[in-house]
Amino acid sequence: MNFYIGNLAFGVTEKNLKDLFIEFGEVASVKLVTDKFSGQSKGFGFLEMPNNSDADKAIKALNGNAVQGRILKITQVEENNKKRQKKRF
Repeated sequence: MNFYIGNLAFGVTEKNLKDLFIEFGEVASVKLVTDKFSGQSKGFGFLEMPNNSDADKAIKALNGNAVQGRILKITQVEENNKKRQKKRF
């Protein structure tokens, strides 16, 4: 399952996110979106967990919780939206 993680503190790293979600199961990939010039995080990213039940548990446990002072907003990315985004770029 792929999901969007928003409202991240700018200091959060991909390793921080992986460490946070690995408690619930295997993490296949983590990608923070960064500014192409400064390299600074834009405050959101994407994470993939291959096991849907593990991913559901992670979302239920972490959505709305604070990490480094910011309340996480986590939503599942639908496959149709993912395909549409790839076409634009």
